[in-house]
Amino acid sequence: MARAPGRVNLIGDHTDYNQGLALPMAIDLGIEVHLAEGVGDRLVLTTTFDPEPAVLSLDLAFDPDVLAAISPPWARLAGAVLALSRPARGGTARISSTLPAGAGLSSSAACCVALALVFGVTAPPPVMAQLCQRAEAAAGADVGVMDPLVIMAARAGHALLIDFSSMATQPVLVNPDLDVVVVHSGEVRRIGSSAYAARRAECDAVAVAIGMPVGLAGDDDVRGLSDPLLRARARHVVSECRRVRQMAPALAAGDGVSAGGLMRESHRSLSGDFAASTPAVDALVAEVAGLPGVYGARMTGGGFGGCVVALCEPGALDPSRWPERAWRVHACDGASVRRSPA
Repeated sequence: MARAPGRVNLIGDHTDYNQGLALPMAIDLGIEVHLAEGVGDRLVLTTTFDPEPAVLSLDLAFDPDVLAAISPPWARLAGAVLALSRPARGGTARISSTLPAGAGLSSSAACCVALALVFGVTAPPPVMAQLCQRAEAAAGADVGVMDPLVIMAARAGHALLIDFSSMATQPVLVNPDLDVVVVHSGEVRRIGSSAYAARRAECDAVAVAIGMPVGLAGDDDVRGLSDPLLRARARHVVSECRRVRQMAPALAAGDGVSAGGLMRESHRSLSGDFAASTPAVDALVAEVAGLPGVYGARMTGGGFGGCVVALCEPGALDPSRWPERAWRVHACDGASVRRSPA
């Protein structure tokens, strides 16, 4: 059995694929995969979120066209992980989840990590993160490495400061005097059908223009960009990395006022300069941030729907205000696997 947590990104979105900085944390909602090994050359997958099972061959090719033909569609990502992991034996696997799908809490990355672990992959967190990134890309979602990296490397009670230029990580205390609450906007986030790919392409264009990854740039490097749209995209990434650096000590010290202010700035930048929010998410951020005891709120994840994360005084925000779409979350350990004796 493998368990992989979801994650919420406290600050630092659209920085991972730009070699910048982010400060996510693993959360106590996640995915479990129970695998009973067999003797055949097939893997039968079932889930709690779809009644239709999937049957995959162990010699499945790691080919996007082959993966795209897998039915039901939810099994394409599992097929990509299977093709990369190459388990020696088939069997039956059951996937169960407490993570809402399409909420921007990394249900797909958690599923990737949990599957890779039960398939026998043993690798350091950066290597596992790259394997999961390859699997998601082959299944149609060209994502960064932040989600599987924090899912693997997280430590209970801490967020994880990640420098994507080196893949270095550093635990950062989440002060117990601060609450973290996640609220789903009700808009399902689908990377493949959103403008996520367009934002990545725009950042790639900036990198070509300035001669370096945007996450390593400074204000002077991007100020001279002639294209106002590219200048705005770059301005978000540069300023977001600066906010991550400022957020880490504020979070550890329990300075909710400073940390919340940085989250508010982050959302304005994501919504304005990066155009990664939606009217519904903007409205929810304004609603949550305006409640008593809330220090700050922002969209979290890739955007274009999904969740809002809030930092607040303990007990100030009651998830029951949004029935079945809000959670008080806690920073938990990263993924784990447990094997029964043969």
